[in-house]
Amino acid sequence: MSNIKILPENLSNKIAAGEVVERPASVVKELMENSLDAGSSRIFIEIENGGRSLIQVADNGTGMSHDDALLSIERYATSKITRDSDLFTIQTLGFRGEALPSIASVSHFSLTSRTSEADTGIQIDVRGGRIDRVLEVGAPVGTLISVRRLFFNTPARRKFLKSVTTEMSHIAEAVSAMALGWPKVQVRLGHNNKMIKSWTKAKPAERVADVLGAGLRPDLMAVNQQYEDTTVKGWICAPRITRSTSRGIYFFVNGRFVRDRVLQHAVFSGYAGRLVKGQYPVAVIWIELPFDQVDVNVHPAKHEVRFVYQKRTHEVVANAVNNALAGTERTRWYGSIRKNPEPPILSKVAENKSTFDTRPHGQDKTVIRSDPNQNTPESSKKLQSQMITAHLKEQLTRNDIEKKHPDIKQNLSEMDSKFQKVAIAQTSTHAVQKHIWEKHTFSDLRVIGQFHNTYLICEGDDGLVLIDQHAAHERITYEQLKQNRHGKKQASQQLLLPETIELGFREAQILTEMIPEFKTLGLEIDPFGGTAFVVTAVPEPLVKRQVGPLIEELVEKIADIGVGNGLDMVLDQCLKVMACHSTIRANQILSNKEINALMVQLDQCERPSHCPHGRPTWIQWNLRALQKAFNRIV
Repeated sequence: MSNIKILPENLSNKIAAGEVVERPASVVKELMENSLDAGSSRIFIEIENGGRSLIQVADNGTGMSHDDALLSIERYATSKITRDSDLFTIQTLGFRGEALPSIASVSHFSLTSRTSEADTGIQIDVRGGRIDRVLEVGAPVGTLISVRRLFFNTPARRKFLKSVTTEMSHIAEAVSAMALGWPKVQVRLGHNNKMIKSWTKAKPAERVADVLGAGLRPDLMAVNQQYEDTTVKGWICAPRITRSTSRGIYFFVNGRFVRDRVLQHAVFSGYAGRLVKGQYPVAVIWIELPFDQVDVNVHPAKHEVRFVYQKRTHEVVANAVNNALAGTERTRWYGSIRKNPEPPILSKVAENKSTFDTRPHGQDKTVIRSDPNQNTPESSKKLQSQMITAHLKEQLTRNDIEKKHPDIKQNLSEMDSKFQKVAIAQTSTHAVQKHIWEKHTFSDLRVIGQFHNTYLICEGDDGLVLIDQHAAHERITYEQLKQNRHGKKQASQQLLLPETIELGFREAQILTEMIPEFKTLGLEIDPFGGTAFVVTAVPEPLVKRQVGPLIEELVEKIADIGVGNGLDMVLDQCLKVMACHSTIRANQILSNKEINALMVQLDQCERPSHCPHGRPTWIQWNLRALQKAFNRIV
């Protein structure tokens, strides 16, 4: 008896469905691609219960005849491939002939279609892959497909579906991506008999702003470049407009929405030197190239592509993005160029102009300042030259003495040690130092100054301590927000002027669902019609901060994590984002009072050594390491 058997057709269909139909959003994507291939100018999608109960897609495309409709639900039946060579010159979005039979095998499936030449349409009802009935019906030109009770006969797949909110979020993302790539097509999405969004026919830039957020419109820059037979068009945002994830980057290759690492890297290359690490640009790129230069038959769900000339495609995209940015930058640069730009210089700054001063009142101190008005270039260069020369002379003199008289090397080291002890003793008369790292306190550190308006330079008993003011304050704010949330305190402050924000479509869907949870964090937000919202209250640390960028990043973070991974995790990530937005920034001058308050609050933290994202808040160089670095000891 043979152990190898031919699988039954219904079982093989279910296996194929597992590759093509991952979740309700996969069904929507496949059906929309078929509608676009049929030349539709209008696609209406209706969803019930997040796709569990109903997925319905109606279009006004060419429709199908009686025979074609029956063949369309057979496996490997397609009108788009007739010979081997067609596999390497695919010009349509759908081509495998797997989508409809795969969907029909795991649902209650109904197809109604009519061509312009026919007087009546055909309706085919399928239950779990088996044709239930075929009817002649009255119908408009086009195709209507209804998918009910998805995965009803594969309970193992159905139980892995997420919440209605999560599945609807995935559907909204799939629909908005298709709407973004096809601006000349009207797209409408409804859920539970309520219209969620309707995109009318529009120009590409208008559709980009409509899908990703109207606030982006002023910052959109056109991308347009052609090299040989490859054309790159689209829209990108100025570098100051960023996202915390790559979800704001969209690629369409010959009309097909794809997620491709090569193209994403090309966009990053175009933005090189313009983005902070960890920030992602906003870009919508259409790439047109000969069909035989791209392989779309890589993934069953057709999410990925492979380019024949990968390096060339990468370079064309990178150059297109770079040129678009460079053109705008040149315009801004010539308009804001300084008449007499000077390099940073050493200057004497009066005590009342300095950031910190631990010396008695009336004394000055030397700091680095970028101020060309206080010194001439000649005096600056002279002063720097004198300092460098003096340092070199001192070092050379010491080295010469040690080489010629090895016997006094030890004496010099002992003298250094005595000098340091005397210096420490003298310092202690002005400020009593405690054993900072034994007691693990920050408030007893002696603040020397602020470097680059970003790092606090402090002195401890054992050496220098540098504190990242942003990371430290971020840890403080995060723990305060976290304590307020767990203590059920809604520590928020009403805004005198409520702020209105406009989001992209998918972001608006996420925010709508999260409004009750945000209220527990001190953020009070109300819908304001369409994809607009009004923020009426914020946590106290955020009162003086811009709310719009915060909300955008919160929604991006939630979309990236997914509520299905746990509400506590999502809200904790939101607290980290809120802490980041409400804290002291780099390049921000702090007063002595602000620094002292920062040190005291840092002492009260449970985990003061790292910010919520894991970066260190402080680093230390002990005295011995500094002595070795300056060759004072060996």
